[in-house]
Amino acid sequence: MAGLTPEQAVDRLEALHASACDGLRSALTRFATSGVPPTAQERAAFRYPELCVDWQPQGPVPYTRRAWAKFQEPGRYATTVTQPGFFRRYLLDQLRPLVEEFGARLEVGISGQEIPYPFVTEAGDEFLDAELSVSELARYFPTPVLANVGDEIADGAWRFEEGKPRPLALFDAMRIDFSLRRLVHYTGTDWRTIQPWILFTNYQRYLDQFLAWAVEELVRPDGVYTRLALPGGAVVRRGDSVDAMAATIAGAPWHRFQMPAYNLMRGDDKGGISIVNIGVGPSNAKTATDHLAVLRPHCWLMIGHCGGLRQSQTIGDYVLAHGYLRRDRILDDLMPTEIPVPALAEVQLALQEAAARVTGERGDALKRRLRTGTVVSYDDRNWELRWSQERRRIGLGRCIAIDMESAALATQGYRLRVPYGTLLCVSDKPLHGEIKLPGAATRFYQRAVGEHLKIGIEAIDLLRGELGSLHSRKLRGFDEPPFR
Repeated sequence: MAGLTPEQAVDRLEALHASACDGLRSALTRFATSGVPPTAQERAAFRYPELCVDWQPQGPVPYTRRAWAKFQEPGRYATTVTQPGFFRRYLLDQLRPLVEEFGARLEVGISGQEIPYPFVTEAGDEFLDAELSVSELARYFPTPVLANVGDEIADGAWRFEEGKPRPLALFDAMRIDFSLRRLVHYTGTDWRTIQPWILFTNYQRYLDQFLAWAVEELVRPDGVYTRLALPGGAVVRRGDSVDAMAATIAGAPWHRFQMPAYNLMRGDDKGGISIVNIGVGPSNAKTATDHLAVLRPHCWLMIGHCGGLRQSQTIGDYVLAHGYLRRDRILDDLMPTEIPVPALAEVQLALQEAAARVTGERGDALKRRLRTGTVVSYDDRNWELRWSQERRRIGLGRCIAIDMESAALATQGYRLRVPYGTLLCVSDKPLHGEIKLPGAATRFYQRAVGEHLKIGIEAIDLLRGELGSLHSRKLRGFDEPPFR
């Protein structure tokens, strides 16, 4: 179907995707109950819809300062689409400027990419209880083929072929579906509840403070937040009693999940906040962001602890990262270390202003507590045992703080075109003999975590009003897909 409006195109995508998924689910149910496999004709319908955008300019090319929803070259662009109902607003935001400003023509049809059967199953499906052999299912139903799941577009590894369309988006349908399932596995929450503003932390205490704040927001009479989705699937809602909320939160089995997430949703269209405890290490940071990126979030921020490397720092001070010395090695093959990972001005300014508002300090008083500089991230928690080898490199980098996750999170943001930022709190000074002894650590956590979390939340509130500039041209290359 060609010559569609953006609204008609998304409606058509929804109808085609629903029809394909319903047909696949019906065939699975029939096979589980009677052993009858799908016919070749039936299987041919188990395919993702495809969205094509054709731009053949006839006059002057429109100029826009926007970093996305624009064309680099005339031609035909295409991508397969999954879950178009969930992504409806995102799709419309991308398509409307392409049609209204550039005069692009939209087409929707059925692609040649099959929908793997695991991507249409949900908890409670009858056929999941049947004793089905995975190898038997693979004989008759589409399965995820890893050769077809990759980040070639995001990593700039795709090659233009004459007669074939250019990529319309960074991720195709199969890559997105793969990550949506991984998100449920790692975070313990339905991917549909994950919000576009994401806080990462490496300490459970931040989650405890977030939950206390979330409950306050849910009971506040004029509050904008409406629901809180918990690991394991439970939800607390505005209108529940505080005792009921506390009981539901306490009963959430967060410990069963590697990276538990808590998703606080708003009643308007401005997007709520998710907080994810990625734990310790750059591998977890990469894993989480590989999958969260397919949701096209507006921003992710790291709010965790670090070691202060300067004598002038005090435990409880803040570090606003403006650069990263990448010694974590986790992304070296995908993003070579000679590639700079720039700080994003919009995020930096929001974090600094948020710190000023929350602490009540500005000017020199704020500078005494918040220092801007380079953060070095390691993949080895016991980096101290290699201090003699690392000392010169840390000095050359003028590093002011050390952690394990920040560089990976920032590099992934840069690589996957998601705005990013880092505000860390100094919890010890390993080079100066100030370590976290039990008593001092407890006092530090009680004092610092709540304030630090509030700064992250305040920064998100500031960034909500800057979406036009937040999705920065710094994140876009010279040969980008039109979609953000």
